Amino acid sequence: MPKALSAAQLESVATLAELVIPTTDTPGARAALVDRFVDNVMANAQPADKERFLAGLAWIDTRSTALYGKAFTSATPAQQTELLTKLAAASGHAAEDAPGVPFFTAMKGMTISGYYSTKIGLEQELGDNGQLFNPTFVGCTHPEHQI
Repeated sequence: MPKALSAAQLESVATLAELVIPTTDTPGARAALVDRFVDNVMANAQPADKERFLAGLAWIDTRSTALYGKAFTSATPAQQTELLTKLAAASGHAAEDAPGVPFFTAMKGMTISGYYSTKIGLEQELGDNGQLFNPTFVGCTHPEHQI
């Protein structure tokens, strides 16, 4: 059960996250439950930050409806990708797209943070065993440095 987002908002977040990190030969953001990570971030966010994020989610639906006649999650994958590609561009944003740029930038950051903090992202995607330190340190093994 979502903590801060509605079911529809959670689905929008899952769709956005999967477009950022799609399923390939490894599971994507949806399988890693990045939507729940974002929901948890929003549950603990400052009210102004949560409000900006929710406004961004609403904006993406409004913009998708203006461009394609349907909400973002109902648009085709090609339409979704086209809209996000405009938002991800380094420059040259249309005035109509400018409000979505900071939202999508934040969404990409949360997707990456959420994905790579999961077993799927860390182990399956990166091949990292998650061990942050060596349990033993044998020191230098060069003979000339041995005592």
